[in-house]
Amino acid sequence: MNKGRLEAFSDGVIAIIITIMILELRVPHGADATVLRPMIPAFISYVLSFVFLGIYWNNHHHLLQAVRQVNGRILWANMHLLFWLSLIPMATGWMGDSRFAPMPVALYGVVLLLAGLAYFVLCRTLIAHHGRDSVLAGAVGKDFKGTIPMVFYAVAVPLAFASTWLACGLYVVVAIMWLVPDRRIERALAQRD
Repeated sequence: MNKGRLEAFSDGVIAIIITIMILELRVPHGADATVLRPMIPAFISYVLSFVFLGIYWNNHHHLLQAVRQVNGRILWANMHLLFWLSLIPMATGWMGDSRFAPMPVALYGVVLLLAGLAYFVLCRTLIAHHGRDSVLAGAVGKDFKGTIPMVFYAVAVPLAFASTWLACGLYVVVAIMWLVPDRRIERALAQRD
Protein backbone atom coordinates (compact mmCIF):
# COMPACT_ATOMS: atom_id res chain seq x y z
CA MET A 1 0.00 0.00 0.00
CA ASN A 2 1.03 3.54 -0.69
CA LYS A 3 2.10 5.49 2.42
CA GLY A 4 0.58 8.79 1.22
CA ARG A 5 -2.81 8.34 2.86
CA LEU A 6 -1.20 7.40 6.19
CA GLU A 7 0.96 10.52 6.08
CA ALA A 8 -1.95 12.79 5.15
CA PHE A 9 -4.26 11.33 7.79
CA SER A 10 -1.60 11.56 10.50
CA ASP A 11 -0.81 15.18 9.58
CA GLY A 12 -4.51 16.02 9.76
CA VAL A 13 -5.01 14.34 13.13
CA ILE A 14 -2.02 16.11 14.66
CA ALA A 15 -3.25 19.44 13.26
CA ILE A 16 -6.68 18.82 14.82
CA ILE A 17 -5.08 17.92 18.17
CA ILE A 18 -3.18 21.21 18.18
CA THR A 19 -6.35 23.08 17.20
CA ILE A 20 -8.26 21.48 20.09
CA MET A 21 -5.52 22.54 22.50
CA ILE A 22 -5.56 26.19 21.42
CA LEU A 23 -9.36 26.27 21.64
CA GLU A 24 -9.04 25.15 25.27
CA LEU A 25 -7.16 28.35 26.14
CA ARG A 26 -9.79 30.78 27.31
CA VAL A 27 -9.93 34.38 26.18
CA PRO A 28 -9.06 36.66 29.11
CA HIS A 29 -11.79 39.05 30.28
CA GLY A 30 -10.44 42.48 30.96
CA ALA A 31 -7.97 44.84 29.36
CA ASP A 32 -4.96 44.88 31.65
CA ALA A 33 -2.09 42.44 32.14
CA THR A 34 -3.41 41.19 35.50
CA VAL A 35 -6.09 39.11 33.73
CA LEU A 36 -3.31 37.06 32.12
CA ARG A 37 -1.81 35.90 35.42
CA PRO A 38 -4.37 33.12 36.09
CA MET A 39 -3.77 31.82 32.55
CA ILE A 40 -0.04 31.21 33.06
CA PRO A 41 -0.32 27.51 34.12
CA ALA A 42 -2.64 26.70 31.20
CA PHE A 43 -0.34 28.53 28.79
CA ILE A 44 2.77 26.74 30.10
CA SER A 45 1.10 23.34 29.72
CA TYR A 46 -0.07 24.33 26.22
CA VAL A 47 3.46 25.33 25.15
CA LEU A 48 4.93 22.07 26.48
CA SER A 49 2.30 20.00 24.69
CA PHE A 50 2.64 22.01 21.48
CA VAL A 51 6.38 21.28 21.53
CA PHE A 52 5.75 17.56 22.12
CA LEU A 53 3.24 17.38 19.27
CA GLY A 54 5.69 19.23 17.02
CA ILE A 55 8.38 16.71 17.94
CA TYR A 56 6.08 13.78 17.14
CA TRP A 57 4.98 15.35 13.86
CA ASN A 58 8.57 16.09 12.82
CA ASN A 59 9.90 12.65 13.72
CA HIS A 60 6.86 10.89 12.22
CA HIS A 61 7.61 12.75 8.98
CA HIS A 62 11.24 11.62 9.03
CA LEU A 63 10.22 8.08 9.91
CA LEU A 64 7.90 7.81 6.92
CA GLN A 65 10.48 9.32 4.56
CA ALA A 66 12.62 6.24 5.24
CA VAL A 67 9.97 3.72 4.17
CA ARG A 68 8.50 2.77 0.81
CA GLN A 69 5.08 1.38 1.68
CA VAL A 70 2.78 0.39 4.51
CA ASN A 71 0.56 -2.56 5.35
CA GLY A 72 -2.38 -3.19 7.67
CA ARG A 73 -0.19 -3.77 10.73
CA ILE A 74 1.55 -0.45 10.14
CA LEU A 75 -1.79 1.34 9.73
CA TRP A 76 -2.96 -0.01 13.11
CA ALA A 77 0.37 0.77 14.79
CA ASN A 78 0.01 4.34 13.49
CA MET A 79 -3.58 4.54 14.78
CA HIS A 80 -2.29 3.33 18.16
CA LEU A 81 0.15 6.26 18.22
CA LEU A 82 -2.53 8.75 17.13
CA PHE A 83 -4.85 7.49 19.87
CA TRP A 84 -2.37 8.35 22.62
CA LEU A 85 -1.51 11.67 20.99
CA SER A 86 -5.24 12.50 20.86
CA LEU A 87 -5.35 12.35 24.67
CA ILE A 88 -2.73 15.09 25.01
CA PRO A 89 -5.29 17.96 24.88
CA MET A 90 -7.27 16.48 27.78
CA ALA A 91 -4.16 15.84 29.87
CA THR A 92 -2.80 19.29 28.96
CA GLY A 93 -6.03 21.04 29.90
CA TRP A 94 -6.35 19.22 33.21
CA MET A 95 -2.72 19.88 34.12
CA GLY A 96 -3.05 23.60 33.37
CA ASP A 97 -6.47 24.04 34.97
CA SER A 98 -5.33 22.27 38.15
CA ARG A 99 -2.21 24.44 38.31
CA PHE A 100 0.02 21.37 38.04
CA ALA A 101 -1.61 19.25 40.75
CA PRO A 102 -0.02 15.80 41.29
CA MET A 103 -2.66 13.60 39.64
CA PRO A 104 -2.94 15.63 36.40
CA VAL A 105 0.86 15.87 36.14
CA ALA A 106 1.11 12.10 36.63
CA LEU A 107 -1.61 11.46 34.04
CA TYR A 108 0.23 13.70 31.59
CA GLY A 109 3.29 11.51 32.09
CA VAL A 110 1.24 8.35 31.54
CA VAL A 111 -0.08 9.74 28.25
CA LEU A 112 3.46 10.71 27.17
CA LEU A 113 4.79 7.30 28.19
CA LEU A 114 2.12 5.45 26.24
CA ALA A 115 2.61 7.71 23.20
CA GLY A 116 6.35 6.99 23.39
CA LEU A 117 5.69 3.26 23.56
CA ALA A 118 3.29 3.53 20.62
CA TYR A 119 5.93 5.37 18.58
CA PHE A 120 8.42 2.63 19.45
CA VAL A 121 5.90 -0.02 18.30
CA LEU A 122 5.35 1.91 15.05
CA CYS A 123 9.11 2.03 14.42
CA ARG A 124 9.50 -1.70 15.09
CA THR A 125 6.49 -2.52 12.89
CA LEU A 126 7.95 -0.48 10.03
CA ILE A 127 11.33 -2.15 10.46
CA ALA A 128 9.74 -5.62 10.51
CA HIS A 129 7.93 -4.81 7.24
CA HIS A 130 10.97 -3.32 5.47
CA GLY A 131 13.63 -5.66 6.86
CA ARG A 132 16.62 -5.43 9.16
CA ASP A 133 18.78 -4.24 6.26
CA SER A 134 16.45 -1.32 5.44
CA VAL A 135 17.45 2.32 5.63
CA LEU A 136 15.16 2.77 8.64
CA ALA A 137 16.62 -0.19 10.53
CA GLY A 138 20.13 1.12 9.93
CA ALA A 139 19.19 4.63 11.00
CA VAL A 140 17.28 3.70 14.15
CA GLY A 141 19.60 0.92 15.31
CA LYS A 142 18.99 -0.04 18.93
CA ASP A 143 17.25 3.33 19.45
CA PHE A 144 18.92 4.33 22.72
CA LYS A 145 17.69 7.91 22.21
CA GLY A 146 14.12 6.66 21.91
CA THR A 147 14.35 4.64 25.13
CA ILE A 148 15.54 7.47 27.39
CA PRO A 149 12.26 9.43 27.25
CA MET A 150 10.25 6.38 28.28
CA VAL A 151 12.50 5.89 31.29
CA PHE A 152 12.11 9.58 32.20
CA TYR A 153 8.32 9.36 31.85
CA ALA A 154 8.18 6.20 33.95
CA VAL A 155 10.16 7.99 36.69
CA ALA A 156 8.13 11.21 36.39
CA VAL A 157 4.74 9.56 36.91
CA PRO A 158 5.29 8.47 40.54
CA LEU A 159 7.59 11.47 41.13
CA ALA A 160 4.61 13.76 40.38
CA PHE A 161 3.10 12.77 43.73
CA ALA A 162 6.25 13.92 45.56
CA SER A 163 7.18 16.93 43.41
CA THR A 164 5.19 18.06 40.42
CA TRP A 165 7.93 20.49 39.45
CA LEU A 166 10.57 17.76 39.26
CA ALA A 167 8.21 15.61 37.21
CA CYS A 168 7.52 18.52 34.86
CA GLY A 169 11.26 19.17 34.76
CA LEU A 170 11.77 15.65 33.39
CA TYR A 171 9.13 16.33 30.72
CA VAL A 172 10.97 19.51 29.74
CA VAL A 173 14.31 17.66 29.59
CA VAL A 174 12.79 15.14 27.17
CA ALA A 175 11.34 17.94 25.04
CA ILE A 176 14.72 19.69 24.89
CA MET A 177 16.45 16.41 24.06
CA TRP A 178 14.10 15.84 21.09
CA LEU A 179 13.64 19.47 19.99
CA VAL A 180 16.30 18.98 17.36
CA PRO A 181 14.85 16.46 14.87
CA ASP A 182 16.32 12.98 14.85
CA ARG A 183 19.17 13.35 12.35
CA ARG A 184 19.85 9.60 12.17
CA ILE A 185 17.19 9.09 9.51
CA GLU A 186 18.26 12.16 7.52
CA ARG A 187 21.86 10.92 7.46
CA ALA A 188 20.79 7.41 6.42
CA LEU A 189 18.62 8.78 3.60
CA ALA A 190 21.45 11.05 2.41
CA GLN A 191 23.83 8.07 2.31
CA ARG A 192 21.28 6.01 0.37
CA ASP A 193 20.81 8.74 -2.23
